[in-house]
Amino acid sequence: VQLQASGGGLVQTGDSLRLSCTASGRTSMMAWFRQAPGKERDFVAAIRRAGGATFYEDSVKGRFTIAADNAENTVYLLMNSLKSEDTAVYYCAAVSPSRRVINTAVSMPRMYDYWGQGTQVTVSS
Repeated sequence: VQLQASGGGLVQTGDSLRLSCTASGRTSMMAWFRQAPGKERDFVAAIRRAGGATFYEDSVKGRFTIAADNAENTVYLLMNSLKSEDTAVYYCAAVSPSRRVINTAVSMPRMYDYWGQGTQVTVSS
């Protein structure tokens, strides 16, 4: 499965941005992670393809929304009220359809089988 991410860019504090990630095949879960310079890759949000359960990192709850278009094998990350600390390279990730990740593990990068190229999000104050 290949993942194609898009939608990053340069915005100002308080602006909104939407990221998209399209998978070339079936997946059981898709997620977004981000990595700022000199830091580890951190979990942002995830969504189960069956049932649509969503998961968010605490700092983005209420500001970011993850949604899926199953017909298009695409997941979106709508980011509102962006802050300078949201600046990072955002990566799309997915889990093989043959596996299910338990709730307590969805934030772990090693649970994901497929990764897309990163897309840069820069929030300027």
